[in-house]
Amino acid sequence: MKTEAKKYNSIKLVLGVTEELITLILLLLILALGYSNQIFSWAASISGNDYIRMILFVVFLGLIIGFITFPISFYADYILEHKYNLSNQTLGKWILEELKGLGVGAVIGLPVLIFFYFTLKEYPDLWWLIFALFMFIFSVVLAQVFPVIIMPLFYKVVPYDNEELKKRIIELGKGAGLNVENVYTFDMSKNTKKANAAFTGLGKTKRIILGDTLVQNFSNDEIETVIAHELGHYKKKHIIKNLAVSTLSSFLIFYLINLLYKLSLPWFGFSNIADIPALPLIAVWGIIIGLFTTPLTNALSRKFEFEADEYSVKVTGKPDVFIDTLYKLNEQNLGDDSPGKFVEAYFYSHPSIKRRAEHIRKTMSAG
Repeated sequence: MKTEAKKYNSIKLVLGVTEELITLILLLLILALGYSNQIFSWAASISGNDYIRMILFVVFLGLIIGFITFPISFYADYILEHKYNLSNQTLGKWILEELKGLGVGAVIGLPVLIFFYFTLKEYPDLWWLIFALFMFIFSVVLAQVFPVIIMPLFYKVVPYDNEELKKRIIELGKGAGLNVENVYTFDMSKNTKKANAAFTGLGKTKRIILGDTLVQNFSNDEIETVIAHELGHYKKKHIIKNLAVSTLSSFLIFYLINLLYKLSLPWFGFSNIADIPALPLIAVWGIIIGLFTTPLTNALSRKFEFEADEYSVKVTGKPDVFIDTLYKLNEQNLGDDSPGKFVEAYFYSHPSIKRRAEHIRKTMSAG
């Protein structure tokens, strides 16, 4: 099983990195070889409106890159999941879910795209600041509506009805300062055999969601420790901290993109930051900067996971049960319990199961 898990995770990692690198190279080639201007000329032949041209340009550029990278994403998301017996999807259901995701992404992304180009055209010196402010507000609204509007588009979400465990959850919630009547399950099994749980939403939409694959295969004690972990994120204010950190980092990232974008425009024959054919440059710099920010955000995420683990064993008093649950979840999800140090440090948003177990034992022995 460990060998299978390592092979599965290694393949997933290689495919993900390959797709990212191919996207970066394609964007650079499209800019350097003049194809960006050709795509714009096609868009300009259809409409004289800058915003319509921009939308057509982005859509067509996305189709080109999506078409070229599709074999990688299809292998990673469908073939590989079936090869390792993790998927419950037929090809038809997979296509339907992908189309649904594209549709929702388009509805969410279109106003963002339009506002982005508006700031670029109207406020060329401060577009990065205005757009970062907009994205902060947008992300807060999105976090609030996700559990009640977006998630039900993909899953059947129903209230959790285990009365015995509910009593424990209510008590755990009181300790965390949260009313946890909002505990739900969703039909995760329609797509995968993997199991998961999460704390999602903001304000009145805060809720704990449990995959039915978790509910069906884990005992009350095991689920209790998982929920305590999720409550730990709330108690430790990780959601608010993540929002604050992501907001501050987005200001910095957009500022850097703005500087690098303006600096590199002449390299490809552009002079105006609102030139539509130049827009792929913003994506290029976004990807490059992401190479440096990814390990930093993952390091913070791993720190929060350790803290939530500590909270779980502290309030439940069941460290052995929680450790067993972590290993059981890892096995069901075919996770690598001991990845290489660099791989974990750079790519993992959660500590490896081995390190989490060691940290829990160390925490308990320290009192």
